[in-house]
Amino acid sequence: MSFSASPRPPSGPRRRSLLVSAAGAAGAVLLVGCSGDPEAGEPAAERSAADAARARAGRDSEALAARYAAVIAAHPGLAERLRPLREEVLRHAKAFGAKGTGGTASPGASSGASPAVSARAAGPGDDAGRVPADEKDAVALLAGAERKLADRRAGALLEVPGELARLLASVAAAGAAHVYLLTDGG
Repeated sequence: MSFSASPRPPSGPRRRSLLVSAAGAAGAVLLVGCSGDPEAGEPAAERSAADAARARAGRDSEALAARYAAVIAAHPGLAERLRPLREEVLRHAKAFGAKGTGGTASPGASSGASPAVSARAAGPGDDAGRVPADEKDAVALLAGAERKLADRRAGALLEVPGELARLLASVAAAGAAHVYLLTDGG
C-alpha cells in the first residue's frame, strides 16, 4: 500500500519553524539571564550569602588542590596523571575568588609538613586524614573527595543567585568529570 502526499497544505506551523522559534526563545532567555552586573537587583542579604558561598567554594577548591598536592608528593608516579586535574582545581579556586595559595607550591618542593599532614589539613570532608600507601587507594581517596565536593556544590545550586549557581554547576560538572577520570577513565 503506498501513501500519497495530501493535495492540501498542512495547517499550522511547520516543524522547522517551530524549532527555529523555540531556539530563538531559548537564546533570548539565556541572554536576559546573563546581565552585565551579577549583583544588579539583589538585596544585600542575598549578596552576603552569595559571597559566603563563593568564599566557601574557593576554600573547598584550595583544600582539594592541597589534597592533590599531597597525593602527588606521596606518589610521584601519579604526577603526570594528577597534575592537570590539580591545575584545573586551582583555576576553579581562582574563579571563586580564592585569595590563598591552595597549595600552589610545587608538589615536589618540601613544605615542611609531611604529605599525610598536608592531606589531613586539606580535604573536603577530610576522609581518612592520610594519603594511602597504595596508589590505587590514593587515587580512590581523591575520587571520593571530588565526588563529595561535586555533590555538595550541586546541592547548593538552589540556594545561590544565578551567576554563582551557573559557576557552581559548571565546577560541579568538572568535578564529576574528574571522578570519572580518576576511576573508570583512568
